Amino acid sequence: MSQTMLKVENLTVYYGYINALSHVNIEVNEGEIITLIGGNGAGKTTTLMSISNLVEKAEGKVTFRTTDITRTQPDKIVKLGMSHVPEGRKIFPQLTVYENLIAGTFGQPKISKPRIAELVEENYVLFPRLKERAKQPGGSLSGGEQQMLAIARGLMMDPALIMLDEPSLGLAPIIVEEIFELIRKIRSRGKTVLLIEQNASMALSIADRGYVLETGRVTLTGTGRELLVNPEVKRAYLGV
Repeated sequence: MSQTMLKVENLTVYYGYINALSHVNIEVNEGEIITLIGGNGAGKTTTLMSISNLVEKAEGKVTFRTTDITRTQPDKIVKLGMSHVPEGRKIFPQLTVYENLIAGTFGQPKISKPRIAELVEENYVLFPRLKERAKQPGGSLSGGEQQMLAIARGLMMDPALIMLDEPSLGLAPIIVEEIFELIRKIRSRGKTVLLIEQNASMALSIADRGYVLETGRVTLTGTGRELLVNPEVKRAYLGV
């Protein structure tokens, strides 16, 4: 049986007087793809940011593997083996693709130079387009390529768990399919994935399990397949 990699218990977050998250409980087991789906303002990004401790929690506990990281600084969370690829790509546009990848190792000072070279090659195998554009500035890439670069940079930390915030946002449908296929490949390489997405049908089609967030609360949970055929999910998120 898979071990629990990430456990979120009773997570509650306020932005001023606004209750952004209310008693959210999520569990991610080793080797799974878990997705959080929900509309704009449902609390998906806030959930990831609170796990990474980028926003303050009013209440709740976050455990990564066996370590309580509820109050752990974000840079220390990275060193424990968790990578967070934020919404909006946020690559370094002036740096080359290769330099962007190397920048991804700065959070892990213990990675040796030979291991860094291995990680670069692993990413080039996973993202052949990045290898072709290794010497180009990140800002010269297409939107889809920039998203690939952001994910690859997150993988340069050699994380056990990678959290992806809206990786398909603003991309053409054919590129969206490519991104989701890459997420499958990332899992096949032994990584655990926590994915948040507005493209509910694509996310649920690759997820082992999913959670539906509505106005800061988990309202439904189940396997990806169960949620894909759930009448409430179909009506609210799949346009069926």
